Amino acid sequence: MATVAWHLFRSRFQWQADAGIGKTLVTSAMLDRVGQELGRKVIEVPVGFKWFVPYLTDGSCGMGCEESAGASFLCFDGSPWSTDKDGPLLCLLAAEMAAREERGPDEIYRSLTEQFGAPLYQRQDAPADDHVRSCLKSLKAEDVQMRTVAGSPVTEILTTAPGNGAAIGGVKVCSRNGWFAIRPSGTEAICKVYAESFLGEQHLHALHEEAQALLQRLLA
Repeated sequence: MATVAWHLFRSRFQWQADAGIGKTLVTSAMLDRVGQELGRKVIEVPVGFKWFVPYLTDGSCGMGCEESAGASFLCFDGSPWSTDKDGPLLCLLAAEMAAREERGPDEIYRSLTEQFGAPLYQRQDAPADDHVRSCLKSLKAEDVQMRTVAGSPVTEILTTAPGNGAAIGGVKVCSRNGWFAIRPSGTEAICKVYAESFLGEQHLHALHEEAQALLQRLLA
């Protein structure tokens, strides 16, 4: 998705000059770094592709994407069009990238990691009953008393999405070097624990450990 954003916002000249990048809260922070370099705002919404509809419709987002690598983006002229996370659409875009950039999407991504860092991303699942769901959905940012996470100062604690203010049904704890998020699944009796690190495997493991520890404190 970082590669997609890098290419689209350097080639779609008819899009609104202030069109941003839409992503769910548990999508890679690599997009934030790419967006900052491109001078494009990044709009974070809760999990669910439906949240991108108003932004794609009015052109305020040029693309919307989520952690599963599903994505959609505007037409060349900036008008909205989507078949909801269309796989063939992204395959065609990969071919366009290779033709215009004269290198494949994987090569473009490697160059981005050299510039912005190489993130490691992982999701773990745990059983979640109604009590777990209720605790997470009623959570407020002030309930999470964390000043550091995996050795780095906490920069943000989110229980609502900064892009539209909607509840995320859980919590996301961020630092400059990584983040973790905890939320119950909307379709399964599990709790999803996401983590991403820009400092390597050991840091990623520490993020997951602190996420699990926070979950246990909240449930206690």
